[in-house]
Amino acid sequence: MSDVFWVSAFLDTDEERAPAVERFWSGVTGSLLSSRRGRRDEFVTLLPPDGDAFLKAQTVGQSPPGGLHLDLHTRDTNGLAARAEQLGASASYNDQGYVVLGSPGGMTFCIVSHAAAHRPVPVPWPGGRSLVDQVCLDIPPSRFDAELAFWRDLTGWQQVKAADDSEFARLERGDGLPLQLLLQRLDDEQSVVTAHLDLACDDRDAEVARHRDLGASVVRRTEGWTTLRDPSGRAYCVTGRPL
Repeated sequence: MSDVFWVSAFLDTDEERAPAVERFWSGVTGSLLSSRRGRRDEFVTLLPPDGDAFLKAQTVGQSPPGGLHLDLHTRDTNGLAARAEQLGASASYNDQGYVVLGSPGGMTFCIVSHAAAHRPVPVPWPGGRSLVDQVCLDIPPSRFDAELAFWRDLTGWQQVKAADDSEFARLERGDGLPLQLLLQRLDDEQSVVTAHLDLACDDRDAEVARHRDLGASVVRRTEGWTTLRDPSGRAYCVTGRPL
């Protein structure tokens, strides 16, 4: 049984672009923005119409396009953090009930104890429904096997077997969790592991058009997904996966 009972994704954005990012993702998800919190009012939560929150935003000093980190929720933060370090993570901060770590490939994540239990349902729109339901880790080829083993062993989630020539591996979330993990082996090397959000929807064309109206730009379209950028330049994907 996994010690992870909830997963949240944080959009990390510099101060200049943070308001536009928060408005955009609020519109994409049909969420309301919470009151700000933190020592510098740097945190805000996207409150879904139904269920518990799992998407949040953080204003940071500097962030290249695409800043994103994960929070793993557990009842024993120090215990899960110790296990993460045994598996190859590096810890950089431990205070006030949460621990900040880096995966073996340099992906920032936090271990927290905030309560949550009710996964939101897909949000209906003209043309269908949609929901942010996946975080894809973008992994340089030299780090892929180690990173996959790390996240599989840390979460305890089952790995879905992919085709031998596939660049993807999936870790299936536990029942009721809002986000699952997809790991992608990149074609080229990069210095650290990064991540992006994926949405599932009923009608990809209608969903992409809605995002464009909210301020997104389309990067490319493939058979299974469309890659877009939000107002800060952050890449994400709208997929045709079933909800």
